[in-house]
Amino acid sequence: MIFGFFRQKRHNQIIVHRQYEALTGVARQPVFYLAMDVPDTVMGRFELLSIVMILFFRRTRSAETSGQELAQEIVDAFFQDIDHSIRELGIGDQGVPKRMKKLAGMFYGRLESYAAALDQRDVQQLAAALRRNIYPETSEDGHDMGLLADWMMKTDEALAAMPGELLETGSLRFPVPGGA
Repeated sequence: MIFGFFRQKRHNQIIVHRQYEALTGVARQPVFYLAMDVPDTVMGRFELLSIVMILFFRRTRSAETSGQELAQEIVDAFFQDIDHSIRELGIGDQGVPKRMKKLAGMFYGRLESYAAALDQRDVQQLAAALRRNIYPETSEDGHDMGLLADWMMKTDEALAAMPGELLETGSLRFPVPGGA
């Protein structure tokens, strides 16, 4: 009986790994950085991976229990990946918790603001929230987040229409702009 538990956990890890790799693969697509005004920086990549994760979590909220459990494991993998990245950037052990707390706060703040705009189907509100988060140091002018906001709206709709079995097997795939 206990051996079945370990077999199930190992199977879940395979699914989580498969799905997490697919999600990070979306965030690495050059089109976001070349055509959608996302800066190709450490923070720009954090922003885009956060967007992909937020869209994924929105899809999992209506999933069966097993899909929600896998989503929690993917959240854990996401934050472990961030922790690893912070350490690779040379942040010492004592500075990591402080930075992790800040990044987690940023992520959950984005989750709230993007979800509100997505729920209302308000592309302008979403574009404004993206601009504030991706370019916090600049004025509202000069960075058009309309293409990214439009992609997020369309992706949110496409993911909602996908069958739950894709979540349970770690096979959920995002539409990528430009068909990349």
